[in-house]
Amino acid sequence: MTLLDRLTALLGPAHVLTGRDCDPYTSEWLGKYHWQPIAVLRPANRDEVAGILRIASETGTPVVPSGGRTGLVGGTEAQGRLMLSLERMNRIREIRPAARIAIVEPGVVLSRLHDAAAEHELHFPLWFGARGSAMIGGALSTNAGGSNVLRYGSTRALCLGLEVVLADGRVLNLMSELHKDNSGYDLKDLFIGAEGTLGVITAAVMKLVPAPRAHATAMLAMSSLDAALALLNRLQADSGGLVEAFEYMPRSYQELLVARRPDLGLPFDRIHDVTILVELGATTPRDCTPGPDGVLPLAALLEGTLGAMMEEGLVTDAVIASSEAQRRALWARREAAAEIGTPISGPMVDTDVCVPLDRVARFLSLAGKRIAALDANAFPHCVAHLGDGNVHFAVFPTRDDPGLIEAMIRAVEDTVQELGGSFSAEHGVGLSKLGSMRRRKDPVALDVMRAIKQALDPGNIMNPGKVIP
Repeated sequence: MTLLDRLTALLGPAHVLTGRDCDPYTSEWLGKYHWQPIAVLRPANRDEVAGILRIASETGTPVVPSGGRTGLVGGTEAQGRLMLSLERMNRIREIRPAARIAIVEPGVVLSRLHDAAAEHELHFPLWFGARGSAMIGGALSTNAGGSNVLRYGSTRALCLGLEVVLADGRVLNLMSELHKDNSGYDLKDLFIGAEGTLGVITAAVMKLVPAPRAHATAMLAMSSLDAALALLNRLQADSGGLVEAFEYMPRSYQELLVARRPDLGLPFDRIHDVTILVELGATTPRDCTPGPDGVLPLAALLEGTLGAMMEEGLVTDAVIASSEAQRRALWARREAAAEIGTPISGPMVDTDVCVPLDRVARFLSLAGKRIAALDANAFPHCVAHLGDGNVHFAVFPTRDDPGLIEAMIRAVEDTVQELGGSFSAEHGVGLSKLGSMRRRKDPVALDVMRAIKQALDPGNIMNPGKVIP
């Protein structure tokens, strides 16, 4: 039997796609990478995944796991390889409200888990713009972040246990529901953020949290990023850590918003250099029950802190949402980031970095100067999860010159390294950042990563050529 014959016998002909049937799976959403896989395989369960990997291991055929294909770094590029789509493995097996956990398969779309948790007055706090198509398996494989990392952590922090099929088809059962388990190496964390290079995640135990009963949300104009950090720290202290999101949108972001999404409007009558979207969430009745004046205590807390900082000249303007519709309108401006941050035509340098919170302003200043020295008319653009130091820093160069683009990437890397940061915050490495890994990752760390890869995937069939240079 041929390779495809064996796979068809395992999965059935409807779930082994070839030729033009693969077209929906042959690019990532930015359009930078395109490929033609040998076939797209659509298993329905763990045993079928194990069967696929046994066949792939025996034949030495590379396999690329895939979820919602919302990645940004070429992690699912599959030219001449088997593409393993986990979209059919989409069951929410169980939600256990008392333990505040959900047991899910990798093809569960984030928004489905949000809705299912909400039925139990719970919340799955992994939240970002692509939540309507991104899947749990992909979020785990890239250790996705989003807007709520400040309070709840990234995907790794939200995962208690995993089930993983290894390259040879063996099933590794790490489906712990425990918050404490000190029985040796934490193997689970090897697979979170590995981008499918060590195995295929086929199930996960994810944490849930109490659903906020009230939010206090505001868009702020501030005098500086240093003032914004002071506000964040003051709000965290005043609220007891209730800040869920603290998002930075500079002048360049607002200018692109006006140009590309004028329907969303602006929160103020003019564009400010520093605009912050802040949101607090609360669950306790004392914070969520309106007072005699009809004002939520949570909103009053936010208003009081902002008022004090306005008197100090640190906050220069503020719009506080007074309804859920107004809250959604404020968030719509932030969640348009991917749409407005992609050039209509021409080249783009797209980076995803993280620096210590008190060095974000320094990073933007230094990186901006270094970019200007390379291309005086380049347009730098950024948006940031300011509360955790994650800056999405993009540049639109004036010419499509590979040498210039590489020099810009290195200039950003230099700045990040000088400030003690990372060149990859939440998007992963994939193909796009292999050069950065080669240049910037600690050599001993790379040696250890290669040793782990060799131990778990000696045939190098799991998403080869990604993550590890």
